[in-house]
Amino acid sequence: MEEVIYVLDKMNIEYERVDHPAAPTVKEADKYIEGMEGVGTKTLFMAGKKDKNFYLIIMDANKRLDIKKLSDTVNDRLHFGNEEYLKEKLGLFPGMVSLFGLINNKENDVKVYIDKDLLDEKLITFHPNDNTATFFISTRDMFKFLKELNYEYKLVPL
Repeated sequence: MEEVIYVLDKMNIEYERVDHPAAPTVKEADKYIEGMEGVGTKTLFMAGKKDKNFYLIIMDANKRLDIKKLSDTVNDRLHFGNEEYLKEKLGLFPGMVSLFGLINNKENDVKVYIDKDLLDEKLITFHPNDNTATFFISTRDMFKFLKELNYEYKLVPL
């Protein structure tokens, strides 16, 4: 979490932090931020056919992912990435997947896909690479974060 704070401060990205007990699922984390302004996000680490490509999918937590539709969109047969690749690519463990894991992707080889409906939101939430807190940042700052790390992204309907 400290590295995320350092990077956000360095990028001049404002955030609001809510500490809470470990919450490995969005549903559990939502209990601690109920009533606060902002949309909870679901961040999924996915792999393509034969684990050659890796993807970070960022979407509204209340939506259900249609993996077949997304596979067609990205032109790859997607499945959830395993724990070994998650650790290797993002330095994270299941239950802690976050936009901020891209800080650890030194190869810059994880492809980012964002639910286009998030453009309508002012504030969104992510774990700070640790599921004992939730950070609120502006949607605009999410894109700033990606740009500062030199990540291209695609907006897609999810």
